[in-house]
Amino acid sequence: MKTNKIVLDQEERELMDSIENNEWKSVENLQSETAKYSKVAKATLNKNKRINIRISERDFEMVQRKAIEEGIPYQTLISSLIHKYLSGKIVEKDRIVFTK
Repeated sequence: MKTNKIVLDQEERELMDSIENNEWKSVENLQSETAKYSKVAKATLNKNKRINIRISERDFEMVQRKAIEEGIPYQTLISSLIHKYLSGKIVEKDRIVFTK
């Protein structure tokens, strides 16, 4: 008899371990929490503002090339970069924070 073995990637294994270790907790007011995050998701995806910017021709050509590599329109790439930067997913490489 042949059995099919499910192969999980690293992220899936970590998720499965966390579930099996009872690290997940029920959310109180699930409907209101779902509605809240649904509203946030819709607002994030809703592109209702148009902007005009001036950038160097060199930068514009680089953006276009990167967009072609990614297989997406250059406007989508620019929008994604702005969103990622503002949400902290992209940080300046040479930003150093000194503490005493």
